[in-house]
Amino acid sequence: MTQKQYEQAVSDARKALYEARRLILAELKAYPTPISGCDQQYIRLLADRTRISNAIQSLSNHPFVATPRVLESNAIS
Repeated sequence: MTQKQYEQAVSDARKALYEARRLILAELKAYPTPISGCDQQYIRLLADRTRISNAIQSLSNHPFVATPRVLESNAIS
């Protein structure tokens, strides 16, 4: 897999997650008022919304990648 293919795959995943979040938010908005702690489907939607938001955040983070102090091996004396 080339870097371009990898970047496209990540972009596609991000788009799919945004669409999933949009669908869940629409379903939550249309959902009848739940009874606190008793509506398993509503609780599941809330949990899925959190999982999707966490996945989006994870894809948006740029992790720290340590680099060597000397970038070229022939620079070492």
